[in-house]
Amino acid sequence: MQRYIIFALCALATVLLAGFSVSISWLIPFAVIAGALTALGVWDMFQTRHAIMRNYPVIGHMRWLFEGIRPEIRQYLIESDQDEQPFSREQRSLVYQRAKGVEDKRPFGTREDVYAPGYSWLTHSVSAKHIDDHDFRVKIGGPDCKQPYDISLYNISAMSFGALSANAILALNTGAKMGGFAHDTGEGGISRYHRQGGGDLIYEIGTGYFGCRDEKGNFSPERFAEQAADPQIKMIEVKLSQGAKPGHGGVLPAAKITPEIAEARGVPMGVDCVSPAGHSAFSTPIEFMEFLGQLRELSGGKPVGFKLCIGHRREFMCMVKGMLETGIIPDFIVVDGKEGGTGAAPLEFTNHIGTPMIEGLTFVHNTLRGAGVRDKIRLGAASKLVTAFEISRALALGADWCNSARGFMFSVGCIQAQACHTNACPTGVATQDPLRQRALNVDDKSHRVYRFHQNTLRAVADMVGAAGLNDPAELHPKHFNVRQNSGETVAGDIAYPEWPVGGLIDGTCDAEQLTRWSKARAETFREVGGERRGKARRQAGVVIP
Repeated sequence: MQRYIIFALCALATVLLAGFSVSISWLIPFAVIAGALTALGVWDMFQTRHAIMRNYPVIGHMRWLFEGIRPEIRQYLIESDQDEQPFSREQRSLVYQRAKGVEDKRPFGTREDVYAPGYSWLTHSVSAKHIDDHDFRVKIGGPDCKQPYDISLYNISAMSFGALSANAILALNTGAKMGGFAHDTGEGGISRYHRQGGGDLIYEIGTGYFGCRDEKGNFSPERFAEQAADPQIKMIEVKLSQGAKPGHGGVLPAAKITPEIAEARGVPMGVDCVSPAGHSAFSTPIEFMEFLGQLRELSGGKPVGFKLCIGHRREFMCMVKGMLETGIIPDFIVVDGKEGGTGAAPLEFTNHIGTPMIEGLTFVHNTLRGAGVRDKIRLGAASKLVTAFEISRALALGADWCNSARGFMFSVGCIQAQACHTNACPTGVATQDPLRQRALNVDDKSHRVYRFHQNTLRAVADMVGAAGLNDPAELHPKHFNVRQNSGETVAGDIAYPEWPVGGLIDGTCDAEQLTRWSKARAETFREVGGERRGKARRQAGVVIP
């Protein structure tokens, strides 16, 4: 309200200053201008389409003014459409256009450097197909799953209430309900705004066990069973790590905990809310698989899986050996890449910890193939997947479906201000400030979420049809090419070769992977002999790199 009062006072001061400083002949033009600006400001405050102008009457129009002349300034003086990070203006504009349902085509050819190392493209067919139905679905649920779920090919990735505003959560979930796709709750628990929207939920359980914890912060089977019984919850996802800050916990200070956040997380008011770096419900691969089996039983047989950003590759092999040892196979695994992340994280973690999505996804896909269990587990991919090509490439490399967080944030009005952790988000997306989030109109933005999902999947259908295929499930590494650093072009199946099915078991995988597999143990995540070697080096005065 303070900014609105300041705006009104400024308008009044303009009129008064004009009256005292100039003759009456000049007062009329000043009064007309001041009146026009005042009327514009009032209109801005009550319109519902643009959050920036609701929060910043009159001056918010400066963004659109500079946006209009920006291409010329950028083209000749500053930067290209691809230079801005983490998402280029080109990528953001595409999301905005598809969310609004307006023209998303571009004239005059590509702005990509098609001869640069790393450039990749999908190969097309002279026998292109037209695909009418873009509502692609993937069935998730193995033999032990009693309530399988047909998930959309593209869904909202994990973002917690508390990190996102109430209006943002409600708009996202309402849009998911309209389009019949899933909304991952994030580890912050299930809020009243998730339930109000009525859309399908993936209940994410992090190290804080929010929504299913006891008074000491440990996992509560009874509390979890109560949550999981809700028919709105379609799948259960245990978060081991995320792309933004893998291996890093977090603290939500008591001062930032509102009654609604406390309600969703099941934590008391007036106490810091801690998310530890690791889980307390299990400590070994076997215990982890047993925990997943417990969640499946407590949920009445709903699909159960986990999400991770790949770190030590041997540790994931330990998990796979835990699957083989216990016979408990998760229904799905979501691979997050280090390029992901909607919240704030230490710079070193953001830049230098975690495996990028493409390498992580191909490793998980191949390890499951090598262990002979790939056909029993569905794979999801997350991290910076906002275009049909990025989705298609992930599917070709082994993903069964894709998730996006920041893409759907853009669809509800995020402008990449990168103020998510300050509580001062200018569009009301990532803030708990009641005045700022008021600017986000739920009805308008939920329709944008729906349209972005629909138009993106239509674009996927067009790409798949251009490749001469009938369904995204037919995409394989061979369907896209990659330019190497040498300038040479190789097919995706050469750049990212698939391992033999069962090759880790029968010894037909390459020596490097077989060596890593031999070091993995179902009984522990620790490297066998690693502590002994480290102790010996320290005693010998050797600096451990």
